[in-house]
Amino acid sequence: MIQAVRTSSPRFWFRWLIPLVLVVGWVAIAGVGGPTFGRLDEVSSNDQASFLPAGAEATEAREWQQKFQDSGEVPAVVVIESGSALTPAQLGEAAALKTRLEGLRLGSAVVGPVPSQDRQAVQYIVSVAASEPAGAVAELRDEVRAAAPDGTQTFVTGPAGLAADLTGAFAGIDGILLLVALAAVFVILLVVYRSVLLPFAVLLTSVFALCAAILLVFGMAKAGWIQLNGQSQGILSILVIGAATDYALLYVARFREALEHTANRTAAALAAWRASFAPILASGATVAIALLCLLFSDLNSNKALGPVAAAGIVCSLFAALTLLPAFAALLGRAAFWPFRPRLLPEEAREPELTTGLEGQRGLWRAAGTLVSRRPRAVWVASVLLLAVASAGILQLKANGVPQTAVILSESNAVDGQDALARHFDAGSGSPVVIVSSQGNAGQVLETVKATDGVGTAYLLAEGSVPITGAPGTPASPAVRDGRVLLNATLDFAADSDAAENAVAMMRDSVKRVDPGALVGGVTATALDTNTTAQRDLATIIPVVLAVILLILMVLLRSVLAPVLLIASVVLSYAAAMGVSAIVFNNILGFPGADATVPLFGFVFLVALGVDYNIFLMSRVREESLKHGTRPGILRGLGVTGGVITSAGVVLAATFAALGVIPIMFLVQLAFIVAFGVLLDTVLVRSLLVPALAYDLGRRIWWPGKLCRQDAPEASRLEGPAEVFIR
Repeated sequence: MIQAVRTSSPRFWFRWLIPLVLVVGWVAIAGVGGPTFGRLDEVSSNDQASFLPAGAEATEAREWQQKFQDSGEVPAVVVIESGSALTPAQLGEAAALKTRLEGLRLGSAVVGPVPSQDRQAVQYIVSVAASEPAGAVAELRDEVRAAAPDGTQTFVTGPAGLAADLTGAFAGIDGILLLVALAAVFVILLVVYRSVLLPFAVLLTSVFALCAAILLVFGMAKAGWIQLNGQSQGILSILVIGAATDYALLYVARFREALEHTANRTAAALAAWRASFAPILASGATVAIALLCLLFSDLNSNKALGPVAAAGIVCSLFAALTLLPAFAALLGRAAFWPFRPRLLPEEAREPELTTGLEGQRGLWRAAGTLVSRRPRAVWVASVLLLAVASAGILQLKANGVPQTAVILSESNAVDGQDALARHFDAGSGSPVVIVSSQGNAGQVLETVKATDGVGTAYLLAEGSVPITGAPGTPASPAVRDGRVLLNATLDFAADSDAAENAVAMMRDSVKRVDPGALVGGVTATALDTNTTAQRDLATIIPVVLAVILLILMVLLRSVLAPVLLIASVVLSYAAAMGVSAIVFNNILGFPGADATVPLFGFVFLVALGVDYNIFLMSRVREESLKHGTRPGILRGLGVTGGVITSAGVVLAATFAALGVIPIMFLVQLAFIVAFGVLLDTVLVRSLLVPALAYDLGRRIWWPGKLCRQDAPEASRLEGPAEVFIR
């Protein structure tokens, strides 16, 4: 319980014991969570199943497909390519490779060699375990490279090859990403504080919060509650470091203010805790609940990210409200060495405000002066600028990208897909999977063969042997619960738009023959993922906005202010997406964007953008209670300007660190969030929101009591030196 009572000497246990217990407790958490960081791979998976739409047709088809297989396997496609027609000797060497591949015992079957029509390439299809494709593909590549004929190039591609290279792109993600993020944060903190000890205290708070989050996430994944993947791991590290540092910056700003009002470091730490508790709690709750709204998604990858990221935010919040105050109570003014804050004279501690600009200097006095003199011009100009930037969103191509474009680094599998397209049916190795009832199998097969873009189609017998009608092949298909399995190879690359169109047409035509038939496979999964992601936008965005709006109403005790804040961050999001679309298309040359990019960008930018408005407007409300609305707005802008801008720069820098991972989705998300946070910090929070609030005056608090009474309340908040927790 927090009470305002006068004291000058808090008890020994309160000054030393509790802070030390908190620090030791967090050290223990870090001691367990740190080593767990290296064990996340045990509960993490980057295979296709971790990204599948939970209720999509492709998912159901995949479940049926597994019933026809003795074990969970995926195909790896081995391609041996020559610049000219392979000689008989080279073909003989390629044929001898089959025995060596079978000797590896990576899966149940090795099919091939199959020469191309131009005789410049041969291919094998090797089944490998879906649970560990990376190791199997590495063995395959070594074996094929050693045994391939001289003068040829070798590739291992297909679903297994691409999955292995995707896993490789995430290799070392934890260590590299964390080092880059921490280095960026440390440099920024040194510049902001010009202190030696304080940056370490803030970084330790962030790192210990991450250790706690890792324990939670590891436990949830181990229990099977979530499906963890490399994408979620990367975002977790960045989000925790950024959020914990932001909350720490807010607390430290209040702690510095408190040290200017009291010589007692424990009282200052408690005063800072009391002043920052509500905005930090509201901020953390807003972001965590907004992230949990991803549970409404039908995409497994989104569902997983929601609780993973929310756990990270909760741990960041608790670390900022327990560990950092403990550091502050122990260090006192020494935390700011060599530029320690000085105790202000009694008469300067609570200045009477007339304009709200008293005591302010530099950039934030200039911003406050501009806002107070031309409020309407400032917010109208800001809105127009954001609206112009938002126009670029029409150029955003968020309909998914080819799987071969996802990996931005060098990839043997991507090069192999190009080789396949040069010499074989482009869909080789990634067939369309059709599950049909046994009675309609014949009609379904003929319908599939008649679909535009289908090269070959066949029923499968036991052991995944194709029924082609050739002598010696089985005469009857494999049957499971009255269903049979068909495969179709497309003339198009499995991850192309043309392939998705062919699958869509196939679904329409097949269901006319067999309404219960299912069409799945790699292409169908990509199609369903994109469709589901578009639907998620319409489902999750209104939920996120409603949740954030309710939290803001409770915090600010107003209706109009939260509505305007929500509108400002939505406009900021649209502007960030518009600029991002221009950068992606015209500067970085990306072929498009993942279909989930707009949703992830929205959740992070809106939730984090509201964060800074919470920091600002909660302080504005506090100052308005003392001095009136308009002076309170300028005072709130001035005292929070530096800390919120620093927080924005920190968060932008940490999210920008995601760009070190050569995955297109993460590079795009890194730019969107980093640019959007800076835009929100510099323009929306610094000019648009204060100018709009100043223009409206006390009406901004409608229908709260501040809307009806602009004079300061009789009961003022107690000074920092008068705070004590029993």
